[in-house]
Amino acid sequence: MDFFVCFSLLLLLSSSATACDRCVHQSKASFFSKASALSSGACGYGELALSLSAGNLAAAVPSIFRDGAACGACFQIRCKDPKLCTKSGTRVVLTDLNKDNKTDFVLSTRAFQSLALKGKSQYLLNLGILDIEYKRVPCEYKNKNLAVRVEESSKKPNYLAIKFLYQGGQTDIVAVDVATVGSSNWSFLSRNHGAVWDTSRVPEGALQLRLVVTAGFDGKWIWAQKEVLPADWKNGVIYDSGVQITDIAQEGCATCDDGSWP
Repeated sequence: MDFFVCFSLLLLLSSSATACDRCVHQSKASFFSKASALSSGACGYGELALSLSAGNLAAAVPSIFRDGAACGACFQIRCKDPKLCTKSGTRVVLTDLNKDNKTDFVLSTRAFQSLALKGKSQYLLNLGILDIEYKRVPCEYKNKNLAVRVEESSKKPNYLAIKFLYQGGQTDIVAVDVATVGSSNWSFLSRNHGAVWDTSRVPEGALQLRLVVTAGFDGKWIWAQKEVLPADWKNGVIYDSGVQITDIAQEGCATCDDGSWP
């Protein structure tokens, strides 16, 4: 990488490391009546969003969304009224940007109702907005590797757009490179929007990928030690990267999670 790319990467890592999103935060949440409104959101997952967390989806304000870096992140959310809501709350996957500053989160109806004690879900819906606590937690996708979907906007041989699915752990993807299998001539991709990365410098042949995720207080290279995209890659197809991400990024702030809330 050249100096500019390295410097930019350091800034991204620094920003992620000081976010303290593992801490428990106080906020408010509302809901969308249709999960499709969140699945078609700013992260670009489309209908695939429903496969990430069984419809437990969320949109978040820009400070949490972070220009798409938080797409696919998992959050544990619970409402603060013990007469209405469970102590554990529910886990959601971030799939959209919330542009309404009335609440930090807008949840799918399924996720919003799952906050409630038995028999109280309709009462929560009638309230519309809840006082909540939330924190970021690791994502878990059992028996699923990180997957790469080639977007319909890709145009071989001059343009490639991909998005990542089933990103486990508690990390952010901050850099992505692509190269012909067996080559050390890497081309970097840029975040187009949300979970979508693209490049107009597409190597020929079968392609390998490497990416940097936040891990520890620094970045960690994740290498797909195999062909990820075949030479005849096709738009709309999902390819298995062969790797799983399980890292949990450390944060450059005081310890704030005592483990009392799973």
